[in-house]
Amino acid sequence: MNPDFHRALTARERLTGTWISIGHPAVGEMSAQLGFDYVVVDTEHTSTSVSELEDVIRAVEAAEGDTAPLVRVPSHDPGRVKRVLDAGAVGLMFPMVETAEEAEDIVAAMRYPPEGVRGVAPARASDYGRSLGEYFAGANDGLVTITQIETRRGVENAAEIAAVDGVDAIQIGQGDLSASLGAFGDWGAKDFQGAVDDVVEAAHAADVPVGMLALNHDGIDRWLDAGVDFMQVGADMVYLTEGAKAAKAHFEDAVDG
Repeated sequence: MNPDFHRALTARERLTGTWISIGHPAVGEMSAQLGFDYVVVDTEHTSTSVSELEDVIRAVEAAEGDTAPLVRVPSHDPGRVKRVLDAGAVGLMFPMVETAEEAEDIVAAMRYPPEGVRGVAPARASDYGRSLGEYFAGANDGLVTITQIETRRGVENAAEIAAVDGVDAIQIGQGDLSASLGAFGDWGAKDFQGAVDDVVEAAHAADVPVGMLALNHDGIDRWLDAGVDFMQVGADMVYLTEGAKAAKAHFEDAVDG
């Protein structure tokens, strides 16, 4: 666990992270060495297994610093939640949350009884059982629960979702949200901008921080201007493809020139 990260996030500190889609320990290690407050390892749109994920988390923790390993899970399935938390994630991000009832079920999956339904067993998160009592005592209040709002219905219910006890933060999934509104990738669309404003306003009214993913400098500025509190300021696949593309273009221009 990383209670300091939980406190900083819920205090709406300006935390910066990066997005990991390439489920290899080296990517997690390099990201943590750069001093990010956290990383988000995506397992919704990737083939990363729980075993591979555990190695990425291990690499993040082994690097110098206090980078918190967060994971976006593919669904709200309590069984999956349990396995990923047991692997050592200090927080989970849940996609496509549309109602307060879904948020309540998510919080229950994150928490041990009597507050929730998470099963208890020795695992990596509790030093394979050596610190199970200590982990059990601190997990319910120390782990981070982030719900993603990615649809029109989620926007409509944003205030109710933010009000659920145990929801620590809301992440706006701009890609799916813009698609839901019929304006995929059009960040200037009136409906999309209005939806972002509505979510930020609803979350902040409940003193809940809002996060987003930015893939370039313009995105960082745009989402900060929108009132976002914490941000993933890039993604491994974008770093790789854009960096390689720029280097290739520079070489070709130099040769042709």
